[in-house]
Amino acid sequence: MISFPVAPADSAPASAAFAHPTLFGHPRPLFTLFTTEMWERFSYYGMRALLFVFMVTPVADGGLGYSTPKAGIVYGTYTMCVYMLGIPGGYLADNFLGAHRSVLLGGIVIALGHFSMAAQSETAFFLGLVLIIIGTGLLKPNISTMVGSLYAPGDLRRDAGFSIFYMGINIGATLSPLITGYLAQSTGFKDALRGWGLNPLHAWHWGFASAGVGMTIGLVTYLLTGRPLARLAPPPAEPLRPWKPFFLVLAATAVVLALVLLSDLVAGFQWLRYGYVVVPVAAILWFGLKSNLDSRRLASICVFALASIIFWAIYEQAGSTGALFAENLTDRSLAHGGIYHVLGFTLNIGSPFPSAWFQSVQSIGVIVFAPCFAWLWVRLGERQPSSPAKFTLGLFFLGLSLLLLVPAAQLTASGKVSPLWLTAVFLIQVVGELCLSPVGLSTMTKLAPPRLLGLIMGVWFLSMALGNKLAGVLAGDFTSTNPSELAHLFLTQSLWVGAATLALLACVPWVKKLMGGVR
Repeated sequence: MISFPVAPADSAPASAAFAHPTLFGHPRPLFTLFTTEMWERFSYYGMRALLFVFMVTPVADGGLGYSTPKAGIVYGTYTMCVYMLGIPGGYLADNFLGAHRSVLLGGIVIALGHFSMAAQSETAFFLGLVLIIIGTGLLKPNISTMVGSLYAPGDLRRDAGFSIFYMGINIGATLSPLITGYLAQSTGFKDALRGWGLNPLHAWHWGFASAGVGMTIGLVTYLLTGRPLARLAPPPAEPLRPWKPFFLVLAATAVVLALVLLSDLVAGFQWLRYGYVVVPVAAILWFGLKSNLDSRRLASICVFALASIIFWAIYEQAGSTGALFAENLTDRSLAHGGIYHVLGFTLNIGSPFPSAWFQSVQSIGVIVFAPCFAWLWVRLGERQPSSPAKFTLGLFFLGLSLLLLVPAAQLTASGKVSPLWLTAVFLIQVVGELCLSPVGLSTMTKLAPPRLLGLIMGVWFLSMALGNKLAGVLAGDFTSTNPSELAHLFLTQSLWVGAATLALLACVPWVKKLMGGVR
């Protein structure tokens, strides 16, 4: 998933915007944060592009040899925790470490996690995942907070600053699969390893290590140019620390994780997964039937959270189901081959290009389409769709992308299919993402009662976490050996998304009433 930065409420002191020299009209530290986040996203998406395929690759070929369902559980739990730990990570920064130290410490832990995965050991692999989860939980929410703190309340440059920061995210997410995929999967780099007297089966771990190198570059940049940020986001001055609330946040996070793992690992507890839908629906009814405005707005927030869970459960299969479809069922050969030597590396253009390269398509789509959507919403002005209508559009395009996969899966009965199928699917999903994700962040901040803003943002990120988890669960049903069964899988998912789209469409007038005038 391409992450959208969260613009916090205008809480920066009035002098914040004038405390730094400017570059291209923006506070200079913005570009430190831009570069740091670009390299952090480089590391995250570079590793994620390899993760699922590495787990299901046979041990004889350098992978872990997991079954698809087992890999789905690991993948879903990992991506869920990356988002879920942002809640205690944000609390820790607000009340103990400060955003600057949290970002610095988080980057160090992330880099250690990627370098741990460079070792040829299953234990080191899982240690690396845990470290990346912890580090991302510290870094991701707090670096966005610092971007907002660079601008004084009402500063007209604020949205443009977040747009610049957001482009850094997608540049990192675009470049990383191209590099890590080449190192881990290309024939040319494996031939280079043989020429150096090294085992080509370890190419996977060179890819993981390159993600760590990216995070290290981001850390070095932050240390060399980020001194003003230490003054901008220092630790809290109060000597007392709210330990009790912090442990309550940790306990709540642990309970959610325990229930998810229980549904994964213990036979007879799979029914707990229905809670992903049942709990939000119950909350919608509970708050929606109350008469006070705040409660009704909380009901609308739960509607958006439920739609978010459904959306990310499909969209985040790009790194699991999409990765396997690219690896096993997509023709990745180029029409005109040839062998080239560039900077000491052998490029065999005639061999299939790495399947990880498909993971760059979504971020490229966001870079290309996001300005178009920004222009469209401004152009439409008061005539643009409401927030629930935009969510409905997001689910519609998501279901449409799954329908496109049905004939693609059927065509695999005759051999591997054109890469244009998967490319088209990912680009259609990006259209859906741009209707839902940035709109969701904006809407949460508008609907949340001021005293509950942090909690509501936690609910939003929890919905993304649960959607990521469901994406891993659903990926466990992927098969590359039975085209009819695979087509049925995509059709079933499309029908469920279509049903959710129609349900949300029918509820749009009601949800608009629940929102109480918020557009």
